[in-house]
Amino acid sequence: MQRGVYFDAWFPRQHCYHPSLPPRRLRMIDDLVDYRATTLVWASMGGGSLALPYLEQEAFGDVGARERFYGFVNDSEFIAECHKRGIAVFGIVFEAQGWEFPVELDDEETTVLALNELRGVGHRDWMGLREFSQNRYPRLWPPLERYFPGGLRNSDGEQVTDLIEECGVRDIDQRLCHAHWVECPDREHRCYYMDRNNPVWREYLKAVIRIQIDAGVDGIQLDEAELPLGAMQYGACFCKDCMKGFRRHLQSQPRAQRDPALAGVDLAAFHYGTWLSERGHDFRQDRSAAPLFGEYYRFQCRAIKQHFQELADYARGYGREQGREVLVSGNFFNVDPHYLPLAEDCDLLITEMRNTTYRQPEWYRYVAGFAGDKDVLVVENPYGGVVPELVDQLKAGRGFDRLRLSLYEGAAFGANMTVPYGSWMGSRIEDAFYPPHQLATDVQTFLADHDSLFSKRTHNQVAVVFSVASNRDLVARADASDNVSNATDQSVQVPYRVVTEGLSRNSIPFDVILFPDGVTADDSVDAAALAPYPTLVLPSCGHLTGGQAAALRQYLDGGGCAVVVGDLGANLAPSDRDPLLHHPNVAGAEMTGVERSLARRRQVRVGGDPVGDIAVNIHRLVDDSAAVHLVNYGYDAERDAVEVVKDVELTVDLPFDAPSATLVTPEHGFTELQARSDHSAHTVHLDEVGLYSIVVFRDRPQAAGPAGR
Repeated sequence: MQRGVYFDAWFPRQHCYHPSLPPRRLRMIDDLVDYRATTLVWASMGGGSLALPYLEQEAFGDVGARERFYGFVNDSEFIAECHKRGIAVFGIVFEAQGWEFPVELDDEETTVLALNELRGVGHRDWMGLREFSQNRYPRLWPPLERYFPGGLRNSDGEQVTDLIEECGVRDIDQRLCHAHWVECPDREHRCYYMDRNNPVWREYLKAVIRIQIDAGVDGIQLDEAELPLGAMQYGACFCKDCMKGFRRHLQSQPRAQRDPALAGVDLAAFHYGTWLSERGHDFRQDRSAAPLFGEYYRFQCRAIKQHFQELADYARGYGREQGREVLVSGNFFNVDPHYLPLAEDCDLLITEMRNTTYRQPEWYRYVAGFAGDKDVLVVENPYGGVVPELVDQLKAGRGFDRLRLSLYEGAAFGANMTVPYGSWMGSRIEDAFYPPHQLATDVQTFLADHDSLFSKRTHNQVAVVFSVASNRDLVARADASDNVSNATDQSVQVPYRVVTEGLSRNSIPFDVILFPDGVTADDSVDAAALAPYPTLVLPSCGHLTGGQAAALRQYLDGGGCAVVVGDLGANLAPSDRDPLLHHPNVAGAEMTGVERSLARRRQVRVGGDPVGDIAVNIHRLVDDSAAVHLVNYGYDAERDAVEVVKDVELTVDLPFDAPSATLVTPEHGFTELQARSDHSAHTVHLDEVGLYSIVVFRDRPQAAGPAGR
């Protein structure tokens, strides 16, 4: 399992300023070694969205004797030192950000006296992408032509003289949009939301990638990987290149398949924004009901796949020209299904979570299903969640168990929750997230020492289907907000979310299988993917493709059992739908009662007095033995600790005899257990279940202990 560190290293009690990360120090590497780090994310050289010469200064610039005294190094030197310790570093490409900063200069404009944080010296001006593209500071920066011989030309063949005006996202009224979630409201700087559909911006991003690879990064992390689909918060993008691309998309359709709304429309001169405005739509209110919205969404999904792949291929190709294999990843934010086709171009998945809460095992199980056999590194998000509260608690010497839960939870349920190291607190809070060092070290040491007890495969007997088409509108309504509040509308019930939370709260381990819609990603579901699971849960899968219906029919005919919540395949013809609904192996259940419908075939039973809130996941280890991960969420706020559950009887159904069982905990290490078996059900008694426990069942005694030590 990867052990990641969310390595912004921003300063405490100061704004987390995008795009430039603070200078690195050698002492930081000692901390990373303590954390047993394997990979650093959001870690290096973000300044390309200010200007390429600024990025080069981050990578290769002179640090100065005074800074050297305290071990400061430039980013290429820092990366080289990380490599000596076996730590991989990802360069961060802030794809969506185009920055302009206030600056104070000497009269000759040969020295930057202040940038962003001003002090009233010299003369005021602006410094950023616009000035770089206009060669505004010849005594400070090399010209644009050094990086792009002959300059840059847009899709109309025109010479580009202003990267902001050329490449920014524009709303339906043609106003430039801001990436407001990274702008600090008490600062004068400006961040424009950039559009990767513009070929000029892609060429600029390739130059950023070249500099980062030249500086030695192990991987390229493309932040805001869904660019420009995130512009939906402004009503979508109507820049010239989005409009050209959408026009080509419509023109490529056979006439017989075009939307009836286009009847009589001359597509040669079609501009979607103008056309919508003429019909009274602004794409901000009731957007999904606007004409051609479905086709616009389909076009943008295809565009993000095409252009993400273009940059990923470029990074790998340029790396090979330098004699190295360079990894690629992106920020998948809420792991929305429109990221599915992008995952194919990633070596590992790096993602924020839209909302960070104190308990989210079901979210991790979704992420694990999304990722398949690829590693996942997750970082917390300060907006719309518990991070600001947790940071305040930790500063007051409280919340230690809550941080432990956060870090252990990800590993237990299929991902790596990275350790924050000066991580992002948003642009409103003047602080960065540094956890207590020894606490983080202890957790990471346990995870590293027991790496053999984690796996991407499971022995779980229940799978829950996430139907992309059936959930899209509900999730969009529940999560409708900007990138600052990340609010969730609790009045909107998403059956999939209700069902999976119910399963996790009742100690029922499960996997997640995604049913793509053929729009965001190709439908690749077959019966073989369903066959390993005796039970399949289908929460409100109202839309099924023909292939999915056929796979379900084959699964049921082969003896699989399905629990259906709500509708199933309502879009299908009765001849395809009825054999599913009336199959003898199909049972219905209420949205909040799925766990009761599984009572006769429960794989795991956790008995205690009281049982508490214990979520379970069963990792299938290399030798096919089972590691049953138990996470106890019974946090008592008054005691500021997780309540230990005493005298727990754990029974697990497994596909092998298990005469040998071992308990592994952070507090007590290894404890051999006596296992009782009744056919495939194996029972052990646990004196107590604390915050995190792993019970390893094997079909033979393991003299050296489950970690192979």
